Amino acid sequence: MRELAVVIPVYNEAEQIARTVAAVEAALGGCADLRYRFLLVDDGSEDGSWRAISELADGKPHLRGVRLSRNFGKEAALCAGLDLAEGVSCLIMDADLQHPPDVLPRMVALWREGYDVVEGVKISRGKESLSYRLLAGSFYWILERLSGFSFENGSDFKLLDAKVVAAWKRMGESRTFFRGMSAWLGFRRATVPFAVGERGAGRSGWSAFKLIRLAVDAIASFTSAPLHVVTILGFFFFLFAGVLGAQTLANKVRGLAVDGFTTVILLQLLIGSILMMSLGIIGIYIARIFDEVKHRPRYVIAEATASTGKDFGEPD
Repeated sequence: MRELAVVIPVYNEAEQIARTVAAVEAALGGCADLRYRFLLVDDGSEDGSWRAISELADGKPHLRGVRLSRNFGKEAALCAGLDLAEGVSCLIMDADLQHPPDVLPRMVALWREGYDVVEGVKISRGKESLSYRLLAGSFYWILERLSGFSFENGSDFKLLDAKVVAAWKRMGESRTFFRGMSAWLGFRRATVPFAVGERGAGRSGWSAFKLIRLAVDAIASFTSAPLHVVTILGFFFFLFAGVLGAQTLANKVRGLAVDGFTTVILLQLLIGSILMMSLGIIGIYIARIFDEVKHRPRYVIAEATASTGKDFGEPD
């Protein structure tokens, strides 16, 4: 009998969460010899999500809900769910049904075949704006070239074996990038294609600002390559300065020196801009170090449902 914890971060999904749980139960109900339970993490929702989770937990002993003390972000909510999984394999999916439950039997089958990580890969991105697609495409392109890992069409829709979850828990970062960290772990992997479904209710909480902030956090937490770019730029401009200095001295000796006020100003603006950008990149990494050395928890749980979270549901 396999055991599985379904981890679902929830943020302002009061109208949707009951339908999501029902759809997942229906999908997993066709998987023989599988015991599962739900871990719903309310990431500081501002609507009635926690009340909806509490009502679901009253009628389902295999469902546990926890509410974070504020909105810590999806990454922190995922951490909370994985921490509470207590030594079992975990299925991570969104609460809005854009991760379709109908592919769950295929993911479970691959897991039973011996794959440690089964990842949902998007074959279509659903109804996304052009600006969202451009931002996502640029982020994946940059991250792949900086880190060497391809995240194109990847997602947080994953099934992780218990040993992968245990290995993930040993990674001690306070600021996490789940998709990148799970890729870094390795293990035997398989993919399942899926088309992003339509939201059952509500609307996405992602804005362009939040996406850019997530991209910066992901790059800074997953690769130090931008710091090496600063070093390369410094070396390049050192060579450029050497060539320009030699030319200037040669012209001076030959009496061909020409007033170059415009050139000097342009060079100062160029070098100054690069210095400021370099300091900004270094500042991002220093901020990461500052966050890590404080050793603050990734999240704070305000309350939990009465269920112990140790009861598993069995499909009918």
